[in-house]
Amino acid sequence: MYDVIVVGAGPAGCTAAKALAEKGYKVLLVEKFRMPRYKSCSGVLIKKSMELVKKYFGEAVPESAMCTPTDNRGMVFKNDAGKEYRFEQEGLNVWRSHFDGWLAEKAKESGAEVRDGVAALSCTEKDGVVEVSLHGQKNDTVGARYVLDCEGVVGALKRQIARQYAGKITGEVPGYITTYQTFNEGSIDLDPHYFYAYLQPELSEYDAWFNVKDDLLVLGVSVKDMDKIGHYYGRFIAYMEGKHNLRISRQTKEEKWLMPHIRPGCRVDYGVGRILFAGEVAGFLNPMGEGISAGMESGYCAAGAVMKHFDNPEVVREAYRQSTENLKSYMQRQWSLVGGMAGTFREME
Repeated sequence: MYDVIVVGAGPAGCTAAKALAEKGYKVLLVEKFRMPRYKSCSGVLIKKSMELVKKYFGEAVPESAMCTPTDNRGMVFKNDAGKEYRFEQEGLNVWRSHFDGWLAEKAKESGAEVRDGVAALSCTEKDGVVEVSLHGQKNDTVGARYVLDCEGVVGALKRQIARQYAGKITGEVPGYITTYQTFNEGSIDLDPHYFYAYLQPELSEYDAWFNVKDDLLVLGVSVKDMDKIGHYYGRFIAYMEGKHNLRISRQTKEEKWLMPHIRPGCRVDYGVGRILFAGEVAGFLNPMGEGISAGMESGYCAAGAVMKHFDNPEVVREAYRQSTENLKSYMQRQWSLVGGMAGTFREME
């Protein structure tokens, strides 16, 4: 029996688990993949993320989590009309596997029990206890007073919860955007210290991007229709060859991932009963897939609401919603900014 079970050892889950454990709560943090687990991601920590790491974890990101070039100097957007927007800002370039692994280790040091290779399949609330069915090396059922679902958009737990509590959460599980990116050896005439986003509709159905990690050229596109990945990726490569003298000598890896399709209003699902959602599974995601800062902040707020109202579960969800009002407002402003730059995202303005 635990006070809180946290599902998902990403930025949201690790932040929540650490905050709870260091205050003396009995916490179980479960992660379905073996740690250090990998997530397809830009791996760029914006200045806000760096500040939140220091605030919530008490120290700066270690060099062991970084890749070269270690410093990110901002983002460069090109809209559907070809106009360039440059946003200069201090940042860091990390591998998500190393970064998330470090976060999980800090949660463990604070007293959280961490189990990796363990998937949360379902949960049911009854008589003040949430029973969670786990699947790993052995099947198990554990109980807790609260569950924080921080599993990310690809997790299955929220789907089960949405079916079980039909009509009691904000709405259906949102649609997805499929991301596809490759890692390549080669050369290009772009500054590796920036993250580049291309919003032209001829290059993707959402956005295309370029950045550098440990001298590998990372090129990706995102689509609504998975069958169109090859079409748009080919167009993006041809565009980069023509515009920025891209030359690929060898592709070393390719990967696909999902992220939530954020729609106008930036709807957020906060949870139901003693089960709270945080991070991407709740709908917290900034433009161009920047979910790290939103994950940490929402995870911390969810943990804070549980701690403040532990014996009054009927007010926890509303307290969590109120504590994330500034975060949601920030997210809406970021999406509105992108909507004002490119017709591809005009509905978000």
